[in-house]
Amino acid sequence: MSIKSAPVVSVLVPCYNEENAIDETIQKLDGALSVLDHYEIIAIEDGSTDRTLERLEALKAGFPRLRVVRHDRNRGYGAALKTGMRHADSELIAIIDADGTYPIHDLPKLIGLAEGFDMVVGARTGTNVTYSTLRKIPKFFLHRWINWIVNQKIPDINSGMRVFRKDMAQKFVRILPNGFSFTITITISALRNNFRVHYEPIDYFARKGSSKIQPIKDTLRFVQIIGRTGMYFAPLRILTPIILLLLIASGISLGYDALILQDMTEKSLVLLTMCLNVSIFAVLADMIDKRSNI
Repeated sequence: MSIKSAPVVSVLVPCYNEENAIDETIQKLDGALSVLDHYEIIAIEDGSTDRTLERLEALKAGFPRLRVVRHDRNRGYGAALKTGMRHADSELIAIIDADGTYPIHDLPKLIGLAEGFDMVVGARTGTNVTYSTLRKIPKFFLHRWINWIVNQKIPDINSGMRVFRKDMAQKFVRILPNGFSFTITITISALRNNFRVHYEPIDYFARKGSSKIQPIKDTLRFVQIIGRTGMYFAPLRILTPIILLLLIASGISLGYDALILQDMTEKSLVLLTMCLNVSIFAVLADMIDKRSNI
């Protein structure tokens, strides 16, 4: 079959300072994907300062299905994936990290499962999963927060090994961030809009080279994007607890005014006004959300 025919899947590999792992990753990818009729591997070189670009250019000679797209500067993980999607020839997109942490041999299985779903996520819940303690702490809280936003239990909130349909991702491209929160956001977006998402258990290994994660900075970014996405897709669910707290506070204040002071105070009036304003805002936000999904 001609290599120029439409590929079954476009596999996106964001690369930033991965000179120590990229050769092995591309070799394993090409070997694992050889069971498919046709595929393409798109490596997005995200402004690396090491020899990643040099290694990728050298790999192209031995792997004709490999394409290299280059950023002139480091733009971020999510930005690299967006660039990869723009260059992809297939309507089916797979993403995987270049650092050797994900079981590449399981990717064809995820691609096969994608026939019946809009997104298939490799959930890092297998028998061999290696996580640093530093990463477990923020994930503990983030996991429960996202489960609450989408009102269901998610096995893995931000796995970097997944397969999804390009048209689904393009519906949310305007809110998908350029950083590591890309995977969290597309997860929430798909689930809140009732797309079919399947989680398949996979292993997860220690990465080759140094991690790009900055725990404090990236956790703050995660919380910011989760809050923004929650307000975008589930405003009533986010604001209802605030409304209830204001309502309870108003009731207590009014009761104190009536029974003790026998007069309405400014404090009670302010609380009632705040409760009313937040309630109106929540209803309007929910109406806008519902209209945007029609």
